[in-house]
Amino acid sequence: MTDTILIGGGVVGLSLAWELALRNIRVTLLDKSAIGRAASWAGAGLIPPPHRAPNLTDPTCLLRARSAELYPEWSARLLEATGIDNGFRVSGGIDVALEPAEEPALASMTGRWRKQGIRYEVVDDLRAAELEPALTRRFARCYFLPERAQIRNPWHLRALEAACLALGVDLRPNCQVHEFLISGDRVTGVSTASGSIHASQVVVTAGAWSEKLFETLNIAVPTRPIKGQMLLLDPGRVVLRRIVEHGKCYLVPRDEGLVLAGATEEWTGFDETLTGDAREMLWNEAISLVPSLADSKVIGHWCGFRPGSKDSRPYLGPVPGLEGLFVATGHQRAGLSLSPGTAESMADLLTGKPPRVALDGYAIDRPLAQRRDETVRS
Repeated sequence: MTDTILIGGGVVGLSLAWELALRNIRVTLLDKSAIGRAASWAGAGLIPPPHRAPNLTDPTCLLRARSAELYPEWSARLLEATGIDNGFRVSGGIDVALEPAEEPALASMTGRWRKQGIRYEVVDDLRAAELEPALTRRFARCYFLPERAQIRNPWHLRALEAACLALGVDLRPNCQVHEFLISGDRVTGVSTASGSIHASQVVVTAGAWSEKLFETLNIAVPTRPIKGQMLLLDPGRVVLRRIVEHGKCYLVPRDEGLVLAGATEEWTGFDETLTGDAREMLWNEAISLVPSLADSKVIGHWCGFRPGSKDSRPYLGPVPGLEGLFVATGHQRAGLSLSPGTAESMADLLTGKPPRVALDGYAIDRPLAQRRDETVRS
């Protein structure tokens, strides 16, 4: 018998499985398809800068700050345990407003950065040319965040999978969960196509697919899929070294010169269609930010489905009314960037310790949090 069943093998499920296994918890992780090949694989791997303010209280800031603190440590431990480099790099980032009308929204972010203790610098034309020679000079406002980082999603997922296997986690791809096994007011396991699996704890980490699982229990956990399309550009040389963000879009340079251009936000269900409109929008966004990318070849175009939530926060913690059932989903565009802090605090909860980041603000039945765009991308 396993101790804990995790339903969903994306970055949140794999991170939690690894953290639990490090604490000698027997874990079985189930996924309806391949491990680590959904939204987690499709993202760009953006990691927010560290938060140095000593008095953070906002739940989202606390989770993001802890995750940013953990990423260098996790990356080093994963490399030592598996030999796999997850691509963690502190490349720095540039945030731009291209038009005067965009300036107020971007300028308002500086107040949050100051409050959260995030380092930033106001950038003029001369400084922009020094930091990123290929960046357009036709911007209305520009900031440099020197500690913004990135990882390579597929590499990170491979490292997590290898680390889990090395610690004895039972990974079961292509294992669809049909229903929860319930005795009285307690969940005792799950039923799958290959049979029943029993455990004292079950955690739903199924991302955008979580809502359908909870519907079988008549529990509302909205995780409406947010479709994101992105492009992979090959300019044939290194033209960009730092992450560039403009509103909800971004460019992420890789060491070998490739550039990721993302991402759309579409409310189209689980429609996997790659559209010409999205390709055109992302292409135009890329060349408006870095004009020399106009010589690039588009060598990849894909999409993923991020899990929405009822407000701006994920769902983390126990499921009210059913002992032994927990949830860790609804991270929207920030699943990868919030995964270390999520895994640590959820593992604390599951092993009877006070969570490092208090989870009250993430409860399923919490009052609605105020929606706001923190421009945090994964």
